[in-house]
This record gives sequence, C-alpha cells and structure tokens, in this order.
Amino acid sequence: MAQTVGMEFFCYHRDRPGSLPLREQLVEEHWSYMDLFAERLIARGPTFASDGETPTGSVHIVDLPDPAAARAFALDEPNYQAGAYRDVLLRRWRNMLGRTMWDFPGGRSEGNRYLVLGLGPDRAADPAEPPENDELIAYGPLLSDDGTAWLGTAALVRAPDAETARTVLKPDQYADVEVHDWEFGGRR
Repeated sequence: MAQTVGMEFFCYHRDRPGSLPLREQLVEEHWSYMDLFAERLIARGPTFASDGETPTGSVHIVDLPDPAAARAFALDEPNYQAGAYRDVLLRRWRNMLGRTMWDFPGGRSEGNRYLVLGLGPDRAADPAEPPENDELIAYGPLLSDDGTAWLGTAALVRAPDAETARTVLKPDQYADVEVHDWEFGGRR
C-alpha cells in the first residue's frame, strides 16, 4: 500500500520516437530510481504502441509532499534526463479507488490493460465519479497544482480491447480521450 506523505500526482512521460535502445540501456537506472519511491507509488508501468512491444511512455502515480517534489520526481527520472522522453504530463491526482494497483483484485497479468486519459473541456467542471466497474485498476481526476481546478481524468483499466477501455470515460465530458496499451510495471 502506498504510504501517504502529502499529495497524489499523475506523471506520464511520453517517449521520443526511436528511444527504445536508450530505454533498454537505462532500465536498471530507471528501476533503481523508482525503488526510491516504492512505498509511495500507487501505480506504475509502460505504455505501448499497437504492436504491443514498442514503448510509447511510462505512467507513475505517486504520493509526494508537494508540486515541487513532483516536478523533481518527473524531471530527475533517468530516462527523462537522458532524452528518452519527449515530454511529460504532470498533474495533481486524487485516488478515488483508495488503493494501489497491487491491491487490484484482478491481479497483475490477466487480461488486457489500458491507460485512458480524458482531457476536460471546461476547467470549472466537476471531476467525474468512478463508474461502477470491477475492472478499474486506478481512477482519479487530473487537477491543477493547487487541486482546485479539474483538468481531466486518468484511469487504468482491464478491458478486452481499447474501445471497451475508452467507455470508462463519458466522451461528452472530455475534449479528447486517449487510450494507450499499458501493463503493470516494476520489478517482477
């Protein structure tokens, strides 16, 4: 279980095209860096292209003291420092399921997994409550640094396919919904 120290943050590093050799070279440095935050991680893992093998990004949901600590977490990550990532989405987040991915009753490997990101059209809108769905691994709103403005929603979900995963978010509440193949990360 994640140890609460302050605020929860959603961090999604997006890969630079062609970065796989660099990521492979830095895998131990990446894991060692994440080991420093092991007690504070709510979820983690890579996203993949449609071939299911080429990494496209890396998700980390982590509890940290404040936005400055979250920025340091995201920007000090070894793959980011080496240029493997092209950018990072970093937002306050709220764990609406109250658990970590390791507590997900569906286990770590059974079925297809997806990251679903919904970017909100209206900053004044309220965060969406989680739908009744036993396949949710993690779910919560993306918030401004001060936690007052809703900017979207991030969900990790087990689903038979990407289109089914997309339905975890109501499309009329979002300007855009992204779906990425995702798997549980970390040392096995």
